[in-house]
Amino acid sequence: MPRRILVVDDELYVTQLLAFILRRAGDDVTTADEGDLACQQAAQLQPDLIIADYQMPLIDGIEMCRRLKANPVTASIPVLMLTARGHRLTPAELDSTNVRCVLAKPFSPRELLGKVQDLIGVAHGGPVGAGDDATKAAVA
Repeated sequence: MPRRILVVDDELYVTQLLAFILRRAGDDVTTADEGDLACQQAAQLQPDLIIADYQMPLIDGIEMCRRLKANPVTASIPVLMLTARGHRLTPAELDSTNVRCVLAKPFSPRELLGKVQDLIGVAHGGPVGAGDDATKAAVA
C-alpha cells in the first residue's frame, strides 16, 4: 500500500521535484501551495506524513503546523519541515507543532527518502529512526 504524503511549498518547482522523487519511490503524493489549503487537505486526506516548507507567504510552516496540531483530526500527523540552510527551530516551536524532523535545503533525494521512511515508521509504531536524531540536531 503506498504511503500518502502531502507536500506543501509555495514554490512550484520544489513541490514538483518532491512529488517526482516520492512518486518514483511508490508514494501517493498530493501537493498544496499554501498553509490554509494544506490544513484542509490534511483533514480530508489523512496523509501518513506532511512535508512542508518553513518559509511561505500568508501562513508560514510553523503556523500551519500549529493549526494542524490544534485540530483533533490532524493532530497526530507527523511533519517533516524543510528550512533554509542553517535555520533552526526552537524547542517552543517544536513543542507547539507536529514537526518531527527538520531537513535543510538543499538535500539529496536519498536523504529525503530516508527521513520519510524514518518518520512514517515512527508514526506507525515502528522503531525510532534518524528522524528523532535529526530533530534533536536541528534544535541544538
